[in-house]
Amino acid sequence: MRTLLDLAVGDTLEQPEWLTVTQDMINQFADATGDHQWIHLDAARCEKESPFKTTIAHGFLTASLMPKAFAEVIAPDERIASMINYGIDKLRFLEPVKSNDAVKYRFKLVEITEKAQGKLYKVEASCLLKSNGNPALIGGFLMLAVLKP
Repeated sequence: MRTLLDLAVGDTLEQPEWLTVTQDMINQFADATGDHQWIHLDAARCEKESPFKTTIAHGFLTASLMPKAFAEVIAPDERIASMINYGIDKLRFLEPVKSNDAVKYRFKLVEITEKAQGKLYKVEASCLLKSNGNPALIGGFLMLAVLKP
């Protein structure tokens, strides 16, 4: 497994294992964020009223799984003091993640910019659905690798 500093623009990495997004994960995210919309929590109502016929994960829950996925494809590097979330350039939720569907992330390094504090990495990420292979989410994420002196 390569470290972040070993990557070059154009390199693509994919999370090795699928992660099942359970109803318990969705419930915990709802409690943490205060977003208790029925489409996320009420399976019986979803079966009757939702076009998806089941509960779905919050879009931001799907986005919040990205750091875990990235940590699974990048080895630690002793030359990096810390990694800082620098923001999101663009984030789109393309398809819902249904309860108990599985997801995995694919990352493509698109730009590296030198900063006074270290190196800024721009990564295009997509979160793929196991059920149909389509992306549930796509986005441009920025991470600052603060290098040790």
